[in-house]
Amino acid sequence: MTGDLIRCGWRGMAGDPLYEAYHDTEWGVPEYDARALWEKLVLDGFQAGLAWITILRKRDAFREAFAGFDPDLVARFGEAERAALMANAGIVRSNAKIDAAIQSARLYLDMREKGEDFSQFIWSFTNGRVVQNRWTEIGQVPAQTRVAEEMSKALKAKGFKFVGPVIVYAFMQAVGVVNDHLTCCHRHEQVKRLVR
Repeated sequence: MTGDLIRCGWRGMAGDPLYEAYHDTEWGVPEYDARALWEKLVLDGFQAGLAWITILRKRDAFREAFAGFDPDLVARFGEAERAALMANAGIVRSNAKIDAAIQSARLYLDMREKGEDFSQFIWSFTNGRVVQNRWTEIGQVPAQTRVAEEMSKALKAKGFKFVGPVIVYAFMQAVGVVNDHLTCCHRHEQVKRLVR
Protein backbone atom coordinates (compact mmCIF):
# COMPACT_ATOMS: atom_id res chain seq x y z
CA MET A 1 0.00 0.00 0.00
CA THR A 2 1.25 3.44 -0.76
CA GLY A 3 2.52 5.69 2.01
CA ASP A 4 0.58 8.75 0.85
CA LEU A 5 -2.83 7.35 1.81
CA ILE A 6 -4.54 8.76 4.87
CA ARG A 7 -5.37 5.99 7.33
CA CYS A 8 -6.90 5.65 10.77
CA GLY A 9 -4.32 6.64 13.36
CA TRP A 10 -3.71 3.28 15.01
CA ARG A 11 -0.61 3.17 17.14
CA GLY A 12 2.15 1.22 15.44
CA MET A 13 0.43 0.88 12.08
CA ALA A 14 2.35 3.52 10.10
CA GLY A 15 5.06 1.87 8.05
CA ASP A 16 4.11 -1.71 9.00
CA PRO A 17 3.15 -3.37 5.68
CA LEU A 18 1.17 -6.20 7.35
CA TYR A 19 -0.81 -3.83 9.56
CA GLU A 20 -1.43 -1.36 6.74
CA ALA A 21 -2.60 -4.13 4.39
CA TYR A 22 -4.97 -5.46 7.07
CA HIS A 23 -6.39 -1.97 7.58
CA ASP A 24 -6.67 -1.31 3.85
CA THR A 25 -8.23 -4.60 2.78
CA GLU A 26 -9.95 -6.33 5.72
CA TRP A 27 -10.72 -4.17 8.73
CA GLY A 28 -14.24 -2.82 8.65
CA VAL A 29 -15.32 -4.75 5.56
CA PRO A 30 -18.77 -6.24 6.24
CA GLU A 31 -18.40 -9.99 6.72
CA TYR A 32 -21.48 -12.19 6.36
CA ASP A 33 -19.92 -15.67 6.24
CA ALA A 34 -20.74 -17.49 9.48
CA ARG A 35 -17.49 -19.47 9.63
CA ALA A 36 -15.34 -16.39 8.93
CA LEU A 37 -17.20 -14.47 11.65
CA TRP A 38 -16.59 -17.30 14.11
CA GLU A 39 -12.86 -17.37 13.24
CA LYS A 40 -12.57 -13.65 13.85
CA LEU A 41 -14.40 -13.88 17.16
CA VAL A 42 -12.00 -16.64 18.29
CA LEU A 43 -8.98 -14.57 17.22
CA ASP A 44 -10.32 -11.53 19.03
CA GLY A 45 -10.66 -13.70 22.13
CA PHE A 46 -6.99 -14.64 21.83
CA GLN A 47 -6.19 -10.93 21.58
CA ALA A 48 -7.52 -10.25 25.11
CA GLY A 49 -4.73 -8.42 26.95
CA LEU A 50 -2.55 -8.22 23.83
CA ALA A 51 -2.16 -5.92 20.84
CA TRP A 52 -4.02 -6.94 17.67
CA ILE A 53 -0.76 -6.85 15.69
CA THR A 54 0.47 -9.76 17.84
CA ILE A 55 -2.47 -11.89 16.71
CA LEU A 56 -2.23 -10.65 13.14
CA ARG A 57 1.42 -11.73 12.92
CA LYS A 58 0.48 -15.17 14.26
CA ARG A 59 -2.74 -15.55 12.25
CA ASP A 60 -1.33 -18.04 9.74
CA ALA A 61 0.00 -20.18 12.59
CA PHE A 62 -3.39 -19.99 14.31
CA ARG A 63 -5.12 -21.09 11.12
CA GLU A 64 -2.80 -24.05 10.76
CA ALA A 65 -3.06 -25.01 14.44
CA PHE A 66 -6.86 -24.73 14.46
CA ALA A 67 -7.48 -26.79 11.30
CA GLY A 68 -8.28 -23.76 9.14
CA PHE A 69 -10.83 -22.71 11.76
CA ASP A 70 -13.18 -25.42 10.60
CA PRO A 71 -15.59 -25.62 13.54
CA ASP A 72 -16.50 -29.22 12.70
CA LEU A 73 -12.86 -30.22 13.19
CA VAL A 74 -12.05 -27.93 16.12
CA ALA A 75 -15.11 -29.16 18.03
CA ARG A 76 -13.58 -32.66 18.01
CA PHE A 77 -10.25 -31.54 19.49
CA GLY A 78 -9.35 -33.65 22.50
CA GLU A 79 -6.45 -33.82 24.91
CA ALA A 80 -3.85 -34.65 22.23
CA GLU A 81 -4.81 -31.66 20.08
CA ARG A 82 -5.04 -29.42 23.12
CA ALA A 83 -1.54 -30.48 24.24
CA ALA A 84 -0.22 -29.79 20.74
CA LEU A 85 -1.75 -26.31 20.85
CA MET A 86 -0.14 -25.60 24.22
CA ALA A 87 3.22 -26.69 22.78
CA ASN A 88 2.85 -24.55 19.64
CA ALA A 89 5.10 -21.49 19.98
CA GLY A 90 3.52 -20.00 16.85
CA ILE A 91 0.27 -19.16 18.64
CA VAL A 92 -0.73 -17.59 21.95
CA ARG A 93 -0.46 -20.42 24.47
CA SER A 94 -3.12 -19.91 27.09
CA ASN A 95 -5.03 -22.79 28.64
CA ALA A 96 -8.12 -20.65 29.14
CA LYS A 97 -8.11 -19.20 25.62
CA ILE A 98 -7.47 -22.56 23.95
CA ASP A 99 -10.26 -24.18 25.95
CA ALA A 100 -12.56 -21.26 25.06
CA ALA A 101 -11.76 -21.65 21.35
CA ILE A 102 -12.53 -25.38 21.35
CA GLN A 103 -15.72 -24.83 23.35
CA SER A 104 -16.79 -22.04 21.00
CA ALA A 105 -16.57 -24.46 18.06
CA ARG A 106 -18.95 -26.77 19.91
CA LEU A 107 -21.29 -23.88 20.65
CA TYR A 108 -21.18 -22.80 17.00
CA LEU A 109 -22.18 -26.32 15.93
CA ASP A 110 -24.90 -26.45 18.57
CA MET A 111 -26.36 -23.23 17.21
CA ARG A 112 -26.22 -24.61 13.67
CA GLU A 113 -27.89 -27.86 14.68
CA LYS A 114 -30.70 -25.83 16.27
CA GLY A 115 -31.16 -23.89 13.02
CA GLU A 116 -29.52 -20.71 14.31
CA ASP A 117 -27.11 -19.22 11.79
CA PHE A 118 -24.11 -17.59 13.46
CA SER A 119 -24.00 -14.79 10.89
CA GLN A 120 -27.66 -13.96 11.32
CA PHE A 121 -27.17 -14.00 15.09
CA ILE A 122 -24.27 -11.52 14.91
CA TRP A 123 -26.00 -9.19 12.46
CA SER A 124 -29.30 -9.29 14.35
CA PHE A 125 -27.95 -6.80 16.88
CA THR A 126 -27.96 -4.07 14.23
CA ASN A 127 -30.96 -5.41 12.30
CA GLY A 128 -28.61 -6.50 9.52
CA ARG A 129 -27.31 -2.98 8.98
CA VAL A 130 -23.81 -1.56 9.22
CA VAL A 131 -23.60 1.21 11.80
CA GLN A 132 -22.04 4.13 9.94
CA ASN A 133 -20.05 6.17 12.43
CA ARG A 134 -18.45 9.47 11.51
CA TRP A 135 -15.51 9.84 13.86
CA THR A 136 -13.03 12.55 12.93
CA GLU A 137 -10.36 11.71 15.54
CA ILE A 138 -9.13 8.41 16.96
CA GLY A 139 -9.97 9.61 20.47
CA GLN A 140 -13.67 9.72 19.60
CA VAL A 141 -13.88 6.01 18.84
CA PRO A 142 -15.40 4.20 21.84
CA ALA A 143 -13.95 1.08 23.42
CA GLN A 144 -17.45 -0.40 23.69
CA THR A 145 -21.05 0.51 23.03
CA ARG A 146 -24.51 -0.46 24.23
CA VAL A 147 -24.88 -2.81 21.23
CA ALA A 148 -21.52 -4.43 22.04
CA GLU A 149 -22.73 -4.93 25.61
CA GLU A 150 -25.91 -6.59 24.33
CA MET A 151 -24.00 -8.88 21.96
CA SER A 152 -21.51 -9.73 24.69
CA LYS A 153 -24.30 -10.65 27.09
CA ALA A 154 -26.01 -12.82 24.47
CA LEU A 155 -22.75 -14.61 23.56
CA LYS A 156 -21.98 -15.25 27.22
CA ALA A 157 -25.50 -16.61 27.73
CA LYS A 158 -24.76 -19.17 25.01
CA GLY A 159 -21.54 -20.16 26.79
CA PHE A 160 -18.91 -18.26 24.78
CA LYS A 161 -15.85 -17.01 26.71
CA PHE A 162 -13.54 -14.06 26.13
CA VAL A 163 -16.44 -12.08 24.72
CA GLY A 164 -16.56 -9.07 27.01
CA PRO A 165 -17.99 -5.86 25.52
CA VAL A 166 -14.56 -4.40 24.65
CA ILE A 167 -13.53 -7.55 22.77
CA VAL A 168 -16.93 -7.73 21.12
CA TYR A 169 -16.72 -4.11 19.99
CA ALA A 170 -13.28 -4.73 18.46
CA PHE A 171 -14.84 -7.72 16.69
CA MET A 172 -17.76 -5.59 15.46
CA GLN A 173 -15.32 -3.04 14.06
CA ALA A 174 -13.16 -5.66 12.37
CA VAL A 175 -16.03 -7.49 10.66
CA GLY A 176 -17.79 -4.32 9.54
CA VAL A 177 -20.82 -4.45 11.80
CA VAL A 178 -19.73 -0.88 12.47
CA ASN A 179 -17.76 1.35 10.12
CA ASP A 180 -15.28 2.97 12.48
CA HIS A 181 -12.80 4.16 9.87
CA LEU A 182 -12.19 7.83 10.58
CA THR A 183 -13.89 10.15 8.10
CA CYS A 184 -10.45 11.36 6.94
CA CYS A 185 -9.33 7.76 6.23
CA HIS A 186 -9.29 6.70 2.59
CA ARG A 187 -11.25 3.55 3.58
CA HIS A 188 -14.23 5.25 5.23
CA GLU A 189 -16.19 5.93 2.04
CA GLN A 190 -14.88 2.80 0.31
CA VAL A 191 -16.21 0.58 3.09
CA LYS A 192 -19.46 2.52 3.18
CA ARG A 193 -20.04 1.58 -0.47
CA LEU A 194 -19.53 -2.14 0.29
CA VAL A 195 -22.69 -2.34 2.38
CA ARG A 196 -25.35 -4.70 1.01
